[in-house]
Amino acid sequence: MSDLFDVSKETILVTGASQGLGRQFARVLAAHGAAVALAARQADKLKSLEEEIRGKGGRAAAVALDVTDTASIARAVDAAEAALGPVTVLINNAGIAIEKLATEQTEADWDAVIGANLKGAYFLATELARRMIARKQSGNIVNIASVLGTGVLKAVSPYAISKAGIIQATKAMALELAGQNIRINALAPGYIDTEMNHAFWSTPAGERLAKRIPQRRVGAESDLDGAILLLASQASRYMTGSVITVDGGFLLN
Repeated sequence: MSDLFDVSKETILVTGASQGLGRQFARVLAAHGAAVALAARQADKLKSLEEEIRGKGGRAAAVALDVTDTASIARAVDAAEAALGPVTVLINNAGIAIEKLATEQTEADWDAVIGANLKGAYFLATELARRMIARKQSGNIVNIASVLGTGVLKAVSPYAISKAGIIQATKAMALELAGQNIRINALAPGYIDTEMNHAFWSTPAGERLAKRIPQRRVGAESDLDGAILLLASQASRYMTGSVITVDGGFLLN
């Protein structure tokens, strides 16, 4: 069964790899043998992760990427493929959130969130899909959605809208590209403790939110390891257009 989740023959591009979930995804996939292209705007953090992975015998290359810029997308894929070979799997993870009530969100806030979370993911997926089709190569795209693409909370409306869009983009592209042997699925995490939000979970508001999760705890980054390996590997070969939720039961409550 271990061969089922093997990614040692894959070249995987992970966006938003400089921190949080993207960094964890890159570490896990590299540890399981994948060649990993690390993409983000923060080049210094990428370089340290590249060195860490290589120091453990893995294969990695850092590439600069601004997902809101389609020219940057093309350059990043060129750099990744020059360093590691044709990309076979994309982990479309880059994204941001701006916490304000809807009546306080500005046009600039909207453009920043939708641009990073939805526009960037869509155009990176289509850039890679075109290359895969031209090479007559099978492919696999994993979009990182969120439970807030299905349910909502206050003060993150553009984020929730963007993640709902990611879920629909996953389904729409999966339908169009299935005949080209390109699979597209989504992973929808619930609340995960990362370096960016760690302090929040010790506040009264954070503790109240954690109590709404049926498992009565916030997820750890490693709680997504199994799901990302499933979706990135041939274990999910008969899945496309699917959305896997990993949320401790949050959406049930």
